[in-house]
Amino acid sequence: MSDGFARLLPRGRWLWVAIAALVLLLAGAALGAYFYERNRTGSIYHPNARFIPQPAPRLPASVPDRFSWPLYGYTKNHTRFFPAGPALHPPFRHVWVRSGRALLEFPPVLEGESIFQLSDNGVLSAINKRNGHTFWSRQLGELSAACPAVVNGMVYATVLARRGGGGGRIVALTAAHGAIRWSRDVSSRTESSPLVDHGKVFFGSESGKVYALNAHNGNVLWTYQAPGAVKASPSLSGGVLYFGDYSGNLQAVSERTGRRLWISGSEGALLGSGNFYSSAAVVYGRVFLGNTDGRVYAYDASTGKLDWAVQTGAYVYASPAVTDAPGIGPTIYLGSYDGNFYALNARSGQITWKFNAGGKISGSATIVGRTVYFADLGQRRTYGLGVSTGRVVFEKHDGGFDPVISDGQHIYLTGYTGLFALAPR
Repeated sequence: MSDGFARLLPRGRWLWVAIAALVLLLAGAALGAYFYERNRTGSIYHPNARFIPQPAPRLPASVPDRFSWPLYGYTKNHTRFFPAGPALHPPFRHVWVRSGRALLEFPPVLEGESIFQLSDNGVLSAINKRNGHTFWSRQLGELSAACPAVVNGMVYATVLARRGGGGGRIVALTAAHGAIRWSRDVSSRTESSPLVDHGKVFFGSESGKVYALNAHNGNVLWTYQAPGAVKASPSLSGGVLYFGDYSGNLQAVSERTGRRLWISGSEGALLGSGNFYSSAAVVYGRVFLGNTDGRVYAYDASTGKLDWAVQTGAYVYASPAVTDAPGIGPTIYLGSYDGNFYALNARSGQITWKFNAGGKISGSATIVGRTVYFADLGQRRTYGLGVSTGRVVFEKHDGGFDPVISDGQHIYLTGYTGLFALAPR
């Protein structure tokens, strides 16, 4: 009996050791999860960070027939602010409606009399802004999720998937007739809205490669390899391109050479979180963008140092819109999958006001004059809020993603599958 007990004792000891090790492992995992969650969901403030005040942009001195909304977000630094006059204000009347079946995830661009819209089925259409009629349409691929660019009579568009399979593609077409000037296949898919500047076209891809192409012939000028997929449109300010990626890093790259100037993590990209889908807004000496860890981030544009990070309740896919709002000052506007639309103090990150839309907000907002427009994907509804108050001044029961552009006289509203031209009553 005693010999049997002696033989069993070592086994018992090893069993207790194994149980103790398991308990410690579980406790460590729980503690790690606690600290991870605390770090991931917390807000960070650095009140003494550098902030550079800037004058508000003014409406270009050009007649409406020659006006251009050339790029995703209107300007190259992607502030998504259009300084419309006070007359362009709700309530609106319908001028025309263009119905369709394909999903419209991104807004169009505009040059002269033509609106250029790329639908999710890979079809690029040139539309008469006066009546909504189609000038021409081209099937560029099987799938797309980007905004085209129109510069100097040329339209540039990226597609996620080419016809017949394979990776992505970028195409340059004449704005007048839709004739293809050049096309370049991309080895991986791309949903990065192209940015055009000084004869160069910039866009990212899911492989993490960012391209700079010659706008006239499509030749590759340089490429840059990011640590993760680059789905955002690069933002440009002072000769520097800024973009986040799916590894949770934000980087600044020379527009001329593609050389990295700095790279900065999201300070929350752990256990699969911290992807940057949002296109950055660059203003006030800072880079603002949203992250799938639920935060909105502000970095110093010169150094990449974190200025602040504010936690929402869920993913932030949306790109920020920025303006100096009357009465409240420089403000960041964007929505979250938590169903709230936020106005954040651009200097401190503190919440100035928020509006509960009732459903997840995936697309980006655009400011036209003193109204900020956004769409609620959950409710498929478009709202216009006063930039200073957050009060509803416009509501339409259609929309889902990135809702409006303007030529200074009309609002062109992208619904879930249709396009609407609206004019003040």
